Amino acid sequence: MAKTEERGRKRDQQDERTDGLREKMISVNRVTKVVKGGRILGFAALTVVGDGDGSIGMGKGKAREVPVAVQKAMESARRNLVKVPLKSGTIHHEVMGRHGATRVMMKPAQEGNGIKAGGAMRAVFEVMGVTNISAKCHGSTNPYNVVRATLDGLTQQRRPSEIAAKRGKKVEEIVG
Repeated sequence: MAKTEERGRKRDQQDERTDGLREKMISVNRVTKVVKGGRILGFAALTVVGDGDGSIGMGKGKAREVPVAVQKAMESARRNLVKVPLKSGTIHHEVMGRHGATRVMMKPAQEGNGIKAGGAMRAVFEVMGVTNISAKCHGSTNPYNVVRATLDGLTQQRRPSEIAAKRGKKVEEIVG
């Protein structure tokens, strides 16, 4: 029982700054640049930031040292925030996102189901404030592509009021 509690605490630990944004580092890769004199080592970081209320941003950063790369990625993510419509901790409807060879399928879940998604998708959902969702990744599981595909799918979704206005119907006709 104690191990489960520890695991839960670790997962929920997020760096919250004074601006109220949640930050998560998804991956850090060691990269090399080959030049005439040999190899130059560096690091590439992928991060996501969110406000816990539907805003999400993805950032990439490269530098010779890990902390500098992560800092650059966080700044990049803060500059690229987008707002996604949420419905009481989940998404409005089933949606598919794609980027490259990655396909991501996301379905809304009932209260109490939790986040059923792995890897990079889980980090995206946690920082943006989604608490109940079911998601599956098909194809490439490269973290960069998974995050991009997840953001693509999330930005595709529409509120019932938007769909009703587009079709010239009432919201009750669309929802119920």
